[in-house]
Amino acid sequence: MSTDDESGTTEIPSYCGHCGLPAHTPDAHGVDSDHDDSNGGCSTRLAMEPPRYCSQCRRRMKVQVDPFGWSAACSRHGTVTQ
Repeated sequence: MSTDDESGTTEIPSYCGHCGLPAHTPDAHGVDSDHDDSNGGCSTRLAMEPPRYCSQCRRRMKVQVDPFGWSAACSRHGTVTQ
């Protein structure tokens, strides 16, 4: 996965790329679930699908899927490709 943005820096994701919620959300027991569960959670889905939300600003991204991969563009933070 690569990113093309103006700053050239890699930031820690603040939001989930699949559902748009904060990346580190405590579950009902106060444990940091990190959107990873064995029933096909966000982490599992992001392994097979392109992100739909920008992980830095939570904006919905423009996604382009082709036979060779995908690209997702945020209007503020650039493009992520695979």
